[in-house]
Amino acid sequence: MTVLVLGGNGQVGQELLRALAPLGEVVATTRSGQLPDGSRCEVADFNQPDSLAALLDRLRPAVVVNAAAYTAVDRAEQEREAAFAANAVAPGVIARWCAAHDIPFVHYSTDYVFDGQGTTPYREDEPTAPLGVYGTSKRDGEDAVRAAGGRHLIFRTAWVYASHGANFLRTMLRVGAERDALRVVADQFGTPTPAALIADVTALALQHSGRLSGTWHLTASGQTSWHGFAEAIFAEALAAGVLDKVPQVEAIASSEYPTPAKRPAWSVLDNHKLQQDFGITLPSWQDGLKRVMGELAV
Repeated sequence: MTVLVLGGNGQVGQELLRALAPLGEVVATTRSGQLPDGSRCEVADFNQPDSLAALLDRLRPAVVVNAAAYTAVDRAEQEREAAFAANAVAPGVIARWCAAHDIPFVHYSTDYVFDGQGTTPYREDEPTAPLGVYGTSKRDGEDAVRAAGGRHLIFRTAWVYASHGANFLRTMLRVGAERDALRVVADQFGTPTPAALIADVTALALQHSGRLSGTWHLTASGQTSWHGFAEAIFAEALAAGVLDKVPQVEAIASSEYPTPAKRPAWSVLDNHKLQQDFGITLPSWQDGLKRVMGELAV
């Protein structure tokens, strides 16, 4: 069967191309029509959502996995139309096509649908209250997928990183190699989640014997702050030989690092429902970090 991966050049998209290969022929799309390794792929422009149905009609996939999104959280405050086109309108178009053809649609969402005022891990059924344009566009995308009425698997995730792409881990390693000291926010809490874990769980969910449909929280287990994550990154990098020295990491408040978009202070998601429904044990964020650092050490 044909498995269509929309957004094959992103952190999760690249991992999906690997993880979904055993399920059938994986067809990738990017906006440019090119993958990071230089190979050609299908073109899907999420700035033009009305163009997506024709692509789906031509490819006739058996499964659609949407890893494409507008993820520039700060820039979204000024580019509202682009954020909503990619994160809300486009998923609705795809979900309606999938519903009409009775095929499963996998869509990824975010911890930013919550306001971050919680003190215990957010469950899937808790009220959403996004703080900015990015979170609102992703929340509206979820609503559009559900409203389409087809079989859908919405996976909310958070603090995604990988050994490739642009992410917090790679930024820390780059800056840490250049400086003796760094300042990192210590009053925002969440769960660092490897893109490979998201892709592997997606593959397992699509092979599940039941025809489950709904929303699940897909993160590693446990929690930390950005400061705690940074310190763990440097400790693992030193142990793995990725860095030969590490900087001092100073803890600061979010107020000392202002950004155009407000971030949720508490982004910990409760992932027990996913583990129960799919019979999956999600590893700790520390174990996930060890594996990703191992990739960089090769």
